[in-house]
Amino acid sequence: MLLGIGDIDKDRLAAIDSEGGRLTYGEIVHRAREIEENVAERALCFMSVENNVRCVEWVTGAIASKKLVPLIISAKTDKTLYNNLLDEYKPAYIWADGELKRSGNPTCEMYPELSHLLPTSGSTGSPKLVRHCYENIEAAGLNISTFFELKETDRPLMVLPLYYTMGLSMVFSHLKVGATLLITGRNMTDPVFWKFIKEEKASSFTGVPYSYQILNMMRFFRMDLPDMELLTQGGGKMDKALNVKFAEWCRDNGKRWIATYGQSECTARMAWLPAKWAVEKAGSIGIAVPNGELWLVDEHGKRISTPHSEGEMCYRGKNVTLGYARCLADLALGDERHGEIQTGDLAYFDEDGCYYITGRKGRFLKLFGMRVGLDECEQIIAADCGTESACVGTDEKMIVYITDADKTQAVKEALVEKTHIVATSFEVRVIAEIPKNEAGKKLYSMLSVER
Repeated sequence: MLLGIGDIDKDRLAAIDSEGGRLTYGEIVHRAREIEENVAERALCFMSVENNVRCVEWVTGAIASKKLVPLIISAKTDKTLYNNLLDEYKPAYIWADGELKRSGNPTCEMYPELSHLLPTSGSTGSPKLVRHCYENIEAAGLNISTFFELKETDRPLMVLPLYYTMGLSMVFSHLKVGATLLITGRNMTDPVFWKFIKEEKASSFTGVPYSYQILNMMRFFRMDLPDMELLTQGGGKMDKALNVKFAEWCRDNGKRWIATYGQSECTARMAWLPAKWAVEKAGSIGIAVPNGELWLVDEHGKRISTPHSEGEMCYRGKNVTLGYARCLADLALGDERHGEIQTGDLAYFDEDGCYYITGRKGRFLKLFGMRVGLDECEQIIAADCGTESACVGTDEKMIVYITDADKTQAVKEALVEKTHIVATSFEVRVIAEIPKNEAGKKLYSMLSVER
């Protein structure tokens, strides 16, 4: 069975949640077999999930059954955006609130190795999905459990959403070794959150830069957490000073700090910075994950072999996904990438072979660890506010340029509502005219991201 789950003691706990839920490995196996027996043919299923044990059970059970192919999305997805996805993909099954129901739609043709689908742009409701296969899951589980040195006695705290590629990769890698996930949807400022950590003896924490900003504000370094052995970070570039602060604390307290880099297109993780370099090379994404390979190419596609020379970063490995789906018919497509991908990120490597990201070629940002498409946000603004915009920015903040000052508040509210990302991530600026070329294309290079 997927990730060897069927070989683990059926009574062993696979997950515990902060609301008192318990899930054993045997229950996951039972759910997978039940789906396999009751679903007549492979079918697409929409799964609206939250962070609890039932969602882990159904998501992993569905994938392991190889009968249901889930599109895993947030239970808080905007209704209009959700309906747009329903109209586009017409799933045969819908799972929500613990119930699996037929939708009335017929099953569709799907690639035999297609395992699950994830949105490309956080919660903005883009119809563009990442197509994963079963080999991607096995590869990610092996790669991640290897470089993190995971073991069955681990009790990782999972605060990242299950529909987010890094959150889902936590499930794959820890189930691979028979560990027990501690999963919560509670806010990090909630006393129940900390009670859960301490009572369940969390041994590791995985977060995005914003997670560590909150921990820093909450005086994490004064807390007594003797069971915590490992802190890991992904989801975009972290402020270097804060990175060093956590890395030094881990070094001085006998714990490990490991920064990682990845994309949904590569089943979450492509690179990791070994703890021995955590302070010395803070800001680096490190080296390729086990069984993977990183390299750079110049603007002509030629491989770069000289340290400190910038180029586009490429990756090869079995965790590279099949490609994208933009409509229902695309679910039948096979492997379009064949284990290789050009990431769209610009980088250089140093003399030790450690990589450093310098920028992006693509039109997306990672805000609070969630990837958000700039073009999709412009479409949201046009649809909800009836005004043209130009979105630019960094992983720290999105800058939205508009020409109608009266729409300033409405634009910010629309983005917050549709992306579920805090308002401080968006700054709206009013200009007389959005710069364009003769063909009418927006000249984003003329729009400043500075204050």
